Amino acid sequence: MKKKIGLHWFRKDLRLTDNPSLALLISQVDELVCVYMLDELTLLEPSLPSNQERLGEHRVNFIHQALIDLDVSLQGFGQQLIVLQNNGLTPLLNVIDSLEFTDVSAEWHCGVNEQSQWAELKKLRPQLSFIQENGSTLFQASQFPFAIENLPASFSPFRKKVEKYCQVESLSAPIQAMPASSICQISFDSIDVNRLPTSKNYYAALEGGETKALEQLKYYLWDTDQITTYKETRNGLDGWEFSSKLSAWLAQGCISPKYIYHQLSQYESERTKNDSTYWLFFELLWREFFHWNQYKHKAALFSKSGVQGVAKASSADLKTLQCWQQGDTGYPIVDACMRQLLRTGFMSNRGRQLVASCFVHELGQDWRYGARHFEHQLVDFDVASNWGNWQYLAGVGADPRGHRQFNLVKQTEFYDPQKSFIAHWLS
Repeated sequence: MKKKIGLHWFRKDLRLTDNPSLALLISQVDELVCVYMLDELTLLEPSLPSNQERLGEHRVNFIHQALIDLDVSLQGFGQQLIVLQNNGLTPLLNVIDSLEFTDVSAEWHCGVNEQSQWAELKKLRPQLSFIQENGSTLFQASQFPFAIENLPASFSPFRKKVEKYCQVESLSAPIQAMPASSICQISFDSIDVNRLPTSKNYYAALEGGETKALEQLKYYLWDTDQITTYKETRNGLDGWEFSSKLSAWLAQGCISPKYIYHQLSQYESERTKNDSTYWLFFELLWREFFHWNQYKHKAALFSKSGVQGVAKASSADLKTLQCWQQGDTGYPIVDACMRQLLRTGFMSNRGRQLVASCFVHELGQDWRYGARHFEHQLVDFDVASNWGNWQYLAGVGADPRGHRQFNLVKQTEFYDPQKSFIAHWLS
């Protein structure tokens, strides 16, 4: 019988725990190769006269850290991570063609680019067997009491239906062993994962990789019980303790939403169940909604008129955009948040709402340019949540009210009454 040789294409699933596509591939092949394609440019439209903007240093640093951590984990199973420079599918195809691969796997992802790349790969190499399991969301599409084309247009009805009819499935089987590696038989150009440049993070604990993701979840739940006050503290603007900080690891797939859910459920069973523990699940449901919203609406998530198809007047002034990006708008709370983003790659959820509201309403700019800047700068950039939230604030997305404008003075008085956050970042 012909030897079965498998390739797992890591994308937004930089972990071994609860990785159903990888686990299924391992169970079906005799040899295994693990690949990641490194892309430090994002090509989403629209583009401004400033030309393409490279991914921010903080996000790149986090991804590099996650890849190094993943490689260490793979080495524990006699494997290693092959890192290719992203140039479309060409580098991946070159690896596939260099050996008689029989199977290819990758995690299902809601993104337009991820969906189209997978479809193109299947079209170009139809002789392969393809495995694509969904480990990126809490639920499978088949679990919903509605077809995806009938996905509720806003969050609340989605949440109510999901909470009533859906249950989060068990985690995929733990990986106990991996097939032998076929790397020595392949000739290809790759990047030495151990030579990827990394630096210290502004927030020391915000380090990429599954190891740190699991540590942070354990810290936030079991070590400190900070989860019990999450609902009261979640609107903080700065610091490490006021929220779970899990979004960056979720965005790169260093931890799965199902793993977080099951740990949270265990915590509620063994320690405490209150409004705050529920609120973390509530936030996971927001993420869930935005991911299926992206899957349903596809490229409409990036159109100016949004998923509502509503045309709203706005400008696209490069100077105004640059002032906003640099934290030089004249609105202190906005400028403080934007300078925090430049320095750290992080901004609180409350801060994101304020700077987006200012960009769209006070500055009158096309929301897509704000979303694009976030895409490059945020360590925790997630295509569905980022672009979905921006549409929400711009009144062209999944918001039944259709208009969200924050009073920046009142918001400052409530969330930064002593002006300490403003003073810190504008000094």
